[in-house]
Amino acid sequence: MEAIQSLVMNIQGLSSSGDISHLHVLLKQAQESLYAESTRLLPVLDQLDPATHSLGYLYILEACSSGSISKEQASALVLPIARFINSCVAEQIRLQPDKFISVCKRFKDHVMLLEAPLRGVAPMLTAIRKIQTSSEHLTSLHPEFLLLCLLSKSYKVGYSVLDDDIFEVDQPRDLFLYCYYGGMICIGQKRFRKALELLHNVVTSPMTSFNAIAVEAYKKHILVSLIHNWNFCTSLPKYTSSVCQRNLKNYCQPYIELAHCYVSGKIVHLEAMVDRHREKYENDNNLGLVKQVLSSQYKRNIQRLTQTYLTLSLQDIANSVQLNSAKEAEMHVLQMIEDGQIFATINQKDGMVRFLEDPEQYKTCHMIEHIDSSIQRIMALSRKLTAIDENISTDPLFLSKTGRERQRFDFDDYDSVPQKFNI
Repeated sequence: MEAIQSLVMNIQGLSSSGDISHLHVLLKQAQESLYAESTRLLPVLDQLDPATHSLGYLYILEACSSGSISKEQASALVLPIARFINSCVAEQIRLQPDKFISVCKRFKDHVMLLEAPLRGVAPMLTAIRKIQTSSEHLTSLHPEFLLLCLLSKSYKVGYSVLDDDIFEVDQPRDLFLYCYYGGMICIGQKRFRKALELLHNVVTSPMTSFNAIAVEAYKKHILVSLIHNWNFCTSLPKYTSSVCQRNLKNYCQPYIELAHCYVSGKIVHLEAMVDRHREKYENDNNLGLVKQVLSSQYKRNIQRLTQTYLTLSLQDIANSVQLNSAKEAEMHVLQMIEDGQIFATINQKDGMVRFLEDPEQYKTCHMIEHIDSSIQRIMALSRKLTAIDENISTDPLFLSKTGRERQRFDFDDYDSVPQKFNI
């Protein structure tokens, strides 16, 4: 332990003098001795301040949290790691981002081992903000944070990172998990439009090999599309990877069959389809969404009535969409009015429903501001995409792969092409 004590003194002295680069060299050289003494390092942390000695604290903390640990050891480590994440200096920990990410991932494992995911939510969000180079940067900690939010049902906190526009990704797997977990958080908050966008990104992202994340995302994408849009297109976009185009539907047949049955509009057939594949939906943890699909079938059928009738009694609505009573039809209509899915009034005296046109004239100050902000965002996105395209088109690696660096020839360099060919 003498070598460790000497290292601690160097950490204290060099951190105070500001010679972080020299300290970084010493810490790299001491890594093997730190791992050798990993089981006895936890008390050493009491001699260091995570704010003043961030880099040294990180090295020691990473060493003492390495390897498999018991529940009691996890309980002892959670507080020091959370304290470090909240107090550390971003400039120092960015000198060793891989170690910082490793510590944070172990922290996530510790709180999950303790069955207390909520304890990890706030520190993990702080860790993301400290390791991020910009709000456009997707780190390896984003999926870990969103997973903790899902397990603790902290959907609102998780949604806070989903508003950022992402243009820089460390690892493809991070993007898949970020969009998948993010889609599930949006489903938990009933933000189905955003959920569809994120799940769509998982399915259509470039991939060289088929992966289970895309399969699970596609299943949820089908269900959410039926709930939110009341329809689903089974054909994938042209920009979807070929490996996904070939294999995806083979793993999602019960969901595709459900979508086809849904479009028919017959609730009895849909219920029979759900019963037939109930075990599959339950094993996929999608039964709750499937039940919401059943409920949305009634809403879809009610919405279709607005295209044919101007007025209709609640009892006629109940009969048309196969609800049990007029009261049940009234509850569905009221909910659809509240959600802005239809525009109607209900006469309580005679139980008649009058369907109306959309009252939005698209000329209020609020609507103009909304349209203007959307236009500004699209223009900013266009500029960003143009800059990315220019960077890619001048990248030597890209040019070498596409063959654009090959020698250029003039037409005079080629032999004349004969006008006729003998067959």
